[in-house]
Amino acid sequence: MKVEVITLFPGFFEGVFGQSILRRAQEAGALEPCIHDLREFTTDRHGQADDYRYGGGPGMLLRPEPLFGAFERILSKAESRPLVIYPTPQGEPFTQAAADELARQRHLVFLCGHYKGVDQRVVERWVDREYSIGDYVLTGGETAVAVMVDAAVRLIPGVLGDADSARSDSFRSGGLDGPHYTRPDVTRGLRVPGVLVSGHHRNIERWRRATARYLTRRRRPDLIDNKSG
Repeated sequence: MKVEVITLFPGFFEGVFGQSILRRAQEAGALEPCIHDLREFTTDRHGQADDYRYGGGPGMLLRPEPLFGAFERILSKAESRPLVIYPTPQGEPFTQAAADELARQRHLVFLCGHYKGVDQRVVERWVDREYSIGDYVLTGGETAVAVMVDAAVRLIPGVLGDADSARSDSFRSGGLDGPHYTRPDVTRGLRVPGVLVSGHHRNIERWRRATARYLTRRRRPDLIDNKSG
């Protein structure tokens, strides 16, 4: 998968792509990241990429010309039209299903907004998907892009050491995952639930399903309502 990111802050992604699963994916040839500094596409000597909004009001907006230039360069080198994603509070919720879709793509382009976002003409011309990672506002789109890339890349076959691990994650069965424990079986007076050390695999699976359902009902009842509806 080729992942290209258009951003005002390219240094943000040095640590993101250089650690853990994303680094492993690159070493395995499953991920090819490419970061584009938006200021390289500006035309004035100050590298100004933002401006005031038409109609007035507080907050700046990323200008269309540098963004159009960035997309035109990316598209001129692409073998086929990539899927373009713009993280924004106005987008649809980013879910596990969305991560599954992104993981199947061969070429993704992410646009990182800043300030009040980007000129709407850029969205209308280039963007295929608008996603929100939660009901809150971030300083810029870089953090949201890191979340979406991580959620998608870990699903590419061969990236995780154990493919079954991803299949048992939260949201895979429509609810949350349950609690997990590791050795030692007693630490600071706290003991692992007896069923998990019993060796009775059927009872262990029943316990895991029951605790997962309990956590889902307690913390995310909306998932149950959506599933039943």
